[in-house]
Amino acid sequence: MVDRVVDPENDIPVEDIDDTLKAVIVSVLNEAADKMEEGKDVIPFTGLAVKENLFIETHPGDDAEECFLAARKEVQGARGATAYAFCYDGYVDTDEGQKDALIAEGGLPGEEEGYAFGYLYDEEGIDREVIYIGPAPNFMENLKLELEVEGTLDPAAEAESEE
Repeated sequence: MVDRVVDPENDIPVEDIDDTLKAVIVSVLNEAADKMEEGKDVIPFTGLAVKENLFIETHPGDDAEECFLAARKEVQGARGATAYAFCYDGYVDTDEGQKDALIAEGGLPGEEEGYAFGYLYDEEGIDREVIYIGPAPNFMENLKLELEVEGTLDPAAEAESEE
């Protein structure tokens, strides 16, 4: 579907990745890998973390751009979501040449940039070791966390702000 380049010199993100985002990325990669191992097609989909739940929404389309735009629209309207990942079957360019990969691009509300991670696979199977692919667009860039909009859930902090 989409190609990515894996830079061996830049194989880990500069910043620490939020634990919620890590969990969403691993969950969607595992979901895609399970489907592929069952012989099913991996239709591009998003995973949205809302509170303790992960909501999955597929984004079928005639081409990569249509799927990408549908996913962006879904995520940009996701009030209350704390993280997301857009997962699809693609390929990456590595030092060893082009490799097939399940790719998950994810981000957090209000952050400028997202991150792309993936699982490489070939005819022998899927390697479920998460690889960092690089920076990615963040569909949640213009969203704010509900807590930032509505204040805090901490009663002690709420009382202090009223004084």
